[in-house]
Amino acid sequence: MKITKLTTYIVPPRWMFLKIETDEGIVGWGEPVVEGRALTVQAAVHELEDYLIGKDPFLIEDHWNVMYRAGFYRGGAIHMSAIAGIDQALWDIKGKALGQPIHSLLGGQVRDKIKVYSWIGGDRPSDVANNARDVVARGFKAIKLNGCEEMQIVDTYDKVEKAVETIATIRDAIGPYIGIGVDFHGRVHRPMAKVLAKELEPYKLMFIEEPVLSENREALKEIANHCSVPIALGERLYSRWDFKSVLTDGYVDILQPDLSHAGGITECRKIAAMAEAYDVALAPHCPLGPIALAACLQVDAVSYNAFIQEQSLGIHYNKGNDILDYISNKEVFQYADGFVSIPQGPGLGIEVDEAYVIERAKEGHRWRNPVWRHEDGSVAEW
Repeated sequence: MKITKLTTYIVPPRWMFLKIETDEGIVGWGEPVVEGRALTVQAAVHELEDYLIGKDPFLIEDHWNVMYRAGFYRGGAIHMSAIAGIDQALWDIKGKALGQPIHSLLGGQVRDKIKVYSWIGGDRPSDVANNARDVVARGFKAIKLNGCEEMQIVDTYDKVEKAVETIATIRDAIGPYIGIGVDFHGRVHRPMAKVLAKELEPYKLMFIEEPVLSENREALKEIANHCSVPIALGERLYSRWDFKSVLTDGYVDILQPDLSHAGGITECRKIAAMAEAYDVALAPHCPLGPIALAACLQVDAVSYNAFIQEQSLGIHYNKGNDILDYISNKEVFQYADGFVSIPQGPGLGIEVDEAYVIERAKEGHRWRNPVWRHEDGSVAEW
């Protein structure tokens, strides 16, 4: 079998899909994208295409090493996201050719399903609490929300109190045993992060996410010493080498590699195994589309330390299209009692509706994240 063609589709709301074709008619799908930089990743994918055409798609490990190492310059969001989508598609091809789900080829599943959490939003604490109640009523046992809006490196306590009020209102609304993940989104700098972490501790959070930006992770030692809440981090790290120092430092409790950013299934499987050796949990980042989610579930299926999966069904970013729109076997993501089943079909286990992908790619997108500014006019972290 030989790779014959790579085709990319930029589709709403902010995703990019990749189709890899072979001379035997077996097709694989991947989802290489950086939110807000889709065109740049698209170019990177087609640069890597020059090497892949004519190659055996089964040699995934070798292709990964060539794509990563043979260009001399390596790593980072664009390069690793391009590799990630290609890697997903190659695994999809191999699974389909052998009639097996990817997790079977990775050693076999250790679980039948995995807990999922749902994003919630709202402008006021009461709105957020009502949205949380609705999500719990639909069967979810865990939720996540952004913990605060923009926050300067040293800010006023009214912003701290607003964040605390929101979480307190949610906890009161949904009771003591529903998991709450609070995402600081890298918006908070070291001086305020330890304050927020300490103030939020009484609300028994499932985790706090990106309490500081990954590049400021030396601050995690102090944050960890101010609270006992598990710390999650990793959506802006792109390889096992990026995660290595996080694990050796010992202050992060949950790793969140993104299967569409951190080198795909091949690399994230290795990151998960590294985390397991440090007794650190796995909760893959995935606010993206159905291909990315299917890839995550393959790694969740074989990773003992995976405990929860992010998914974007109904997330506030999904305007115009949602994750089920692009697949024909919509029942594959079976949500029940706060869990999603591990797909059992060959490859990724999903059937991409190619005709619909082509139709929506005619519209495409140029999604950009907002640019926020502080009251003094300086740019704020989004």
